Parts: sequence; C-alpha cells; structure tokens
Amino acid sequence: MIQFEEMGFTPGILKSIKELGFEYPMPVQEKVIPLMLGTENDIIALAQTGTGKTAAFGLPLVLSTDPEMNSTQALILCPTRELCIQITGDLADYSKHTGNLRILAVYGGSSIENQIRELKKGVHIIVATPGRLIDLIGRRAARLNNVHTVVLDEADEMLNMGFLDSINEILEEVPEGRRTLLFSATMSPEIGSIARKYMNNPSEITIGTKNSSAENVSHNYYLVHARDKYKVLKRIADFEPDIYGIVFCRTRKETQEVASNLINDGYDADALHGELSQSQRDAVMQKFRQKNLQILVATDVAARGLDVDDLTHVINYSLPDDPEIYTHRSGRTGRAGKTGISIALVHLREKNNLTRIERLIKKNFKSLPIPTGTEICGKQLFNWVGKIENVTTGHKEIEKYIPEIKQRFENLDREELLRRVVTLEFERFLDDYRLGEDLIAPVPEKAGRDEARTGKRSRDHFEGDYTRLFINRGKSDGFYPEQLIDLINQNTRGAQIPIGKIDLMKDFSFFEVGSDHADMLIRTLHNRQYMDSRLVLQKAQEKSDKKDRTGEFRGKRSSKHPEKRRSDKRQKTERHYFN
Repeated sequence: MIQFEEMGFTPGILKSIKELGFEYPMPVQEKVIPLMLGTENDIIALAQTGTGKTAAFGLPLVLSTDPEMNSTQALILCPTRELCIQITGDLADYSKHTGNLRILAVYGGSSIENQIRELKKGVHIIVATPGRLIDLIGRRAARLNNVHTVVLDEADEMLNMGFLDSINEILEEVPEGRRTLLFSATMSPEIGSIARKYMNNPSEITIGTKNSSAENVSHNYYLVHARDKYKVLKRIADFEPDIYGIVFCRTRKETQEVASNLINDGYDADALHGELSQSQRDAVMQKFRQKNLQILVATDVAARGLDVDDLTHVINYSLPDDPEIYTHRSGRTGRAGKTGISIALVHLREKNNLTRIERLIKKNFKSLPIPTGTEICGKQLFNWVGKIENVTTGHKEIEKYIPEIKQRFENLDREELLRRVVTLEFERFLDDYRLGEDLIAPVPEKAGRDEARTGKRSRDHFEGDYTRLFINRGKSDGFYPEQLIDLINQNTRGAQIPIGKIDLMKDFSFFEVGSDHADMLIRTLHNRQYMDSRLVLQKAQEKSDKKDRTGEFRGKRSSKHPEKRRSDKRQKTERHYFN
C-alpha cells in the first residue's frame, strides 16, 4: 500500500494530512491521487459517498494550484449547498500550511453580492452549485478562462436534480484543454453522455462494484403490514438505543407526519424537507451533526449532498421507485471503514421493488423478525445498566447528598431498590410493551390466498378436522379476514392455528379453525374487549336440517344474550347462529 509520504506532497500538505488524522490512503485516494499527480488523464471514479473522494481530488488540487497566480484555476461542481460548504472547509484544512490559497463556496440561498465581491478580489478555487454559478457567469463575475481542472462531484445527484443543462453550459465556458474529473456513485447513461462529450479518453476507477452500495453496509428488511410501519419504526428505534440515523420518506407530508409522531412519542427527532426555509434547514442540520438529534426524517431531495459521519442506520420508511436512489441512501452509513445498517420497511406490494434493488446492488436483503416487547425491554434495560457501569462518580456536588439519600433508602433491601429504580426508569417501555400486542409480519410465500394473508396454515396444508365458530363482528364493524387473523395472531402468539373457510356477514361472521384449537381460542377470545365492545365467540353447531336464507343451519335459540347494547335485529340473528 502506497503511503501519503510517497505520493509527492509538499511538507505543508503532509503536515495538514497528519493534523487531520489521516493514517493511510483510503482505496479511492490510493487510486485517484497517483493518477492526478502522475498523468494528465481525465478520470471517472465510481465510488460511494463517504469513501474519501474529497481528499482524493482535493489534496492534488491544493498541490497543483498556484497561489501566486491571481485567477481561478480549479472549479468543483456539486449538487447542494451543504456539500459545497463541506468541500470548501475540507480544502481549507488541506491548504492550511501551503500559503495564501483562496477558496470560495458559491451557492444559492446566500448573498450573491457578497460572493461577487469575493470573486473580484481573486479566487483560486471555486466550489459551486450549478445554478448559482450560472448566475455569476451571466453577471461576468465568475471568469473561468484560466481553469485547468474541473471536478464534477456526485455527478449522478446533480443529474437527478435536473442540472444537466447547467452543467453543459458551464463546461462550455471552461477552456477545451482543461482536465475533467467525474465522481459518481452510479454510472447512468446520462453520465456516460457527459463523459463522451466533455472528457478525453478518461481513466475509469471503480471502488467496489458498479452501481453497488457500500461493502460494509448490511442490508435488511422487515416485512410489515402497511398500517404498522410507524409501529415497527418505533420498535426499531427502541431496540437500538444508540441509533444515530436517517429515516427516508417518499413525500414531504409523510416526512413531517413521521417526524411529528416521533417527537410526540419522546424521541430526539426532527424533519428535513423542501418546505423548510434555509435557516430552518441549517438549524435542523446543526442539531443533527452535533448529535442533539438521534433520528433525522428526510426526503431524498432534502438530504442530497448531506454529509454526516458515523451514521449507524439508514431506514427506508418508503422504498424509492428508482433502485439507484437506494444506493445513495444506504451509502450514507458504513463510511470510513465503519460498519452500517440499512433497513427497509416493506409491505407485500413492495416485494417486487425490493427484488429490483437486490439485482442492482448484487446483494440479498436479510429478513428480520419484528422485535417483541420483551426483547425491546431487555435491550433497553441492559443498555441502561451498561451506562451505570461506566458512569464516572465522585462529583463533590453529589457527595453532600449521599448520607440523606442512604437514610431514606435504609428500609429497602438491595433487590427492592433495584426493582423500584428499574420500574421508574422504564415505565414508558413497560407500559408500551409489557402488556402490549406484538406485531406479526405477513407471510409472502405462495401457499394460497388465505395463507399469504394470514401467516397460518390453510385447509390445503391441514389434514385434521375443523370446527366452525361464530364471532359477533362483521362487515359493518370493519371486520374482514385481515382483522380476524390479526385478532387471532395477537392473542395466540407462537401457536400455529389452522384456519379454514371464512364467511363474513354484515353483523357477524363464521370461520373454521382446527378442532384441536377451537376450545383454547374460545377461552382466549370470548368476552375479551375488542373494537370498544365485548367479543362473543362460540361454536356454531349444526342442529337442524332446515336452512335459512343465508344457507346456514340454524342452531338452538339462546334464552340469554350477553351483548345488551346490540340492536334487536342483531341479537335475533346471533341467537340463530351460536350455542
């Protein structure tokens, strides 16, 4: 492995590299830097965000720019204000010990007059978003006739944002003999078109696999009912106490709703979307970068160019329509040699979309079980215990209170004190999960319509007898097979109950279950509160050969009925159909 000291950098640049803590070149730096310093070739580098691209082109640019020449010699184009500011800051760090190198960031949302004044003083390197640079060129403030190097950073993102015409216009302004470097996470046809038009026999470097996500990112998914997405997101956040991640949503409305729900439920979260003003956006990003927020909920457009280190998770609340966007999302974690986790919340209709992404990144997603309430409580408890083990003690301000605290606790033994402290600390989790329902994922296998919907074995897979049951819920209650299966799953966790034919009526329903499970199910569900009233669940036995207009055999009439609040019509119907 070649070292920075062997690459030909000046002592001043090597001093900056050491101060920044760079111990050895990352793969993209190891390949790009020697090409930039040793050849005149144009370069296409395909690498994910966060792999060290800025240093790969930034360090050689600092070396090759002459601070004595009062003109713009290098131009870096990038998609967003945030990335523009970040690159400018990095270049300033690289050039700290190399003389008076002037670097200017130009972007929309900031005073164009101030940028024009700085350009008139003379700037060696311009870092710009395409739209603002076009404005400055039109005002004859940005002069690019002495530019010898152009860098297109995150070129695929710029094209996704509609900057193709602006890029073409800018590249027409720079001298034909300039050198062009193109950095991108994916190689799309549009990028190929730019390369053919503006680059001269470029050297191509690929870090990892083309159009693939970061190698040190694990790809996982939870199969969920669409209505349960937020509940599952909440469980993920609770199951990962140290989460520091981005949740990607499809729309601004969804982004704001998810963020508001998280905030209301007590999480350190906020939203990032296009309806925020620049000052609001900056405030949110500052909180997130300082880790005052654990979860940032964002749209793809709002998160473009967002550069944050140490993300533990990227969560796809909604999968993107374009599989390549997934590679950008997942590439925001697992940076700088660290591991990261990418999670997708997928309902059955999105399975095909997941398959397309797997083909693009050439990796299989791992299906994860939804964390149970018991697992979450245990994870949170032991995370808290670990913090207690590692806390620093001995503060003088606390010591003076210890004697009185000991006195007040002297009637409690150690175990009782622990129980009370744990109960107080975990009251929310215990309330949420100890007695709460566990979420059951739908089963996507093609084992018949009912089994795909229910996750239980259907009649085709069950060779035993069935018992027909009556339940006092029907279509008028919004009670359909999905609600019936969820009711059974939530109250018989772990039991594989065979379910046969389901007949839905207006005010009640019949369904078949394996006979060995019928009595247990009745004991479990009969008289349980559900949908704001009490369930009636009993066997519907065939007592007569006479059929009524529904085609069902009438049962014997019951002299008493437990549902006092039901209509007379409904009570009469129920008496016909259960014992």
